[in-house]
Amino acid sequence: MKKQETTATQSASDLITQKISSLADWRSVTLARMRELILQEDPEVIEEMKWGDVPVWSHDGIICTGESYKKVVKLTFAKGASLQDPASLFNSSLDGKVRRAIDIHEGVEIDAAAFRALIREAITLNSAGKLAAKSKSVKKAKV
Repeated sequence: MKKQETTATQSASDLITQKISSLADWRSVTLARMRELILQEDPEVIEEMKWGDVPVWSHDGIICTGESYKKVVKLTFAKGASLQDPASLFNSSLDGKVRRAIDIHEGVEIDAAAFRALIREAITLNSAGKLAAKSKSVKKAKV
């Protein structure tokens, strides 16, 4: 797993671990589980902390963020509106034109296989966009 250094002494992965531990309730268990599924699906994912204390998982662009609120753990997919969601995991931000989110409430289990499929699809979408951008820049350079 790649780690982006955020300080001289702590990696983003360490900061995410601290953030998860600091929750110390069902949100900690939930966010840790979702992180585990992300890392299982893509061992090369880049973990970052952005916007102060928000865990972010990226691969050729942001896959999703993991926010914790008093009554919900929210996983927001940066390009969620472009992803297929046959298991209907997205249950928040459904009116947005780009993002979609999964709000996980206490006691709710997310279908691991369906979640991993969303992660895989988000990576594929990000990578396709990166390849298309690279192809355009190569074509412009040849002209």
